[in-house]
Amino acid sequence: MVWQIPENGLASPLTEPVVVLEGHTKRVGIVTWHPTARNVLLSAGCDNVVLIWNVGTAEELYRLDTLHPDLIYNVSWNHNGSLFCSACKDKSVRIIDPRRGTLVAEREKAHEGARPMRAIFLADGKVFTTGFSRMSERQLALWDPENLEEPMALQELDSSNGALLPFYDPDTNVVYVCGKGDSSIRYFEITSEPPYIHFLNTFTSKEPQRGMGSMPKRGLEVSKCEIARFYKLHERKCEPIVMTVPRKSDLFQDDLYPDTAGPEAALEAEEWVSGRDAGPILISLREAYVPSKQRDLKVSRRNVLSDSRPAVGPGAARSGASTPAAPASAATPSSSLTGAGEAGKLEEVMQELRALRALVKEQGERIGRLEEQLGRMENGDA
Repeated sequence: MVWQIPENGLASPLTEPVVVLEGHTKRVGIVTWHPTARNVLLSAGCDNVVLIWNVGTAEELYRLDTLHPDLIYNVSWNHNGSLFCSACKDKSVRIIDPRRGTLVAEREKAHEGARPMRAIFLADGKVFTTGFSRMSERQLALWDPENLEEPMALQELDSSNGALLPFYDPDTNVVYVCGKGDSSIRYFEITSEPPYIHFLNTFTSKEPQRGMGSMPKRGLEVSKCEIARFYKLHERKCEPIVMTVPRKSDLFQDDLYPDTAGPEAALEAEEWVSGRDAGPILISLREAYVPSKQRDLKVSRRNVLSDSRPAVGPGAARSGASTPAAPASAATPSSSLTGAGEAGKLEEVMQELRALRALVKEQGERIGRLEEQLGRMENGDA
């Protein structure tokens, strides 16, 4: 079912889908939109069938029912949507051309372990996989689709048994890896030079995650230097996890936010079906940047040339005695108004200061009484 969320969010529960797509014979576990073509949706189910739909016309465009002999774990489109890769229960990673319905490349036993694996396309066309070794150790691997005989890089992480879920940011080339049942998120940078997969850091929390989702890049808080946001599934709640890069500057950070894929489709469904390909239409996140609110700076200058206040003699200063006010004729009208305004503000500040001093004194006395009482209790006198 496909649902249309209203422009300003839900005001009431949705009960009617925009369209119902019927074609699978068993439960559907995977749905993913085409990255550049409008209304093109891929679905994969427990019937081991991949279907590609034109949601705008509710028609089935392609049915791929002979390429996967077992359960499909995940599917990932490449950068322009001309190919997709899949990870299957038969331990194979496949790269498939959906329009021709052909297998472009296949790697059997990409990870030799029997537990679930995942495969995703990276922006440069490489394939990143997670899985298990024969000894049930969790692994990460990077593959070149032109040569799937050997991985470009292979790393072993640990011996936990939760499947590793990869989340990829094509703008920064960072892969975030979340394990089911783990309480941590590891992240790695993928580069074009050996060793290709570079460990960056680990985010650790107390409770294990049952699942994980991520916010698209254009939904992040740019003004807070947020580079990723995940939604961690607990047993009874969903917790946002925000990743930020600390920066002192309040300016827009170009290096953190290169132009990213926008919401506008680059192709119509019919153009894609006819064989055309196009990369995503990029947008700048600079428009989403909201500078932090600065407090208004109020400059209050005392008129040092004003003679509305006569000099105070040394004796008066020492004794704290008040001096009579100067006659009105001794000051210009503007300086006398300024002096009156400043005097009023000064009196307000002094009143607040006196009130705070009284409060601090009162609290100090209370703390003293409580400490005395505590001392007696500890000595067994109370």
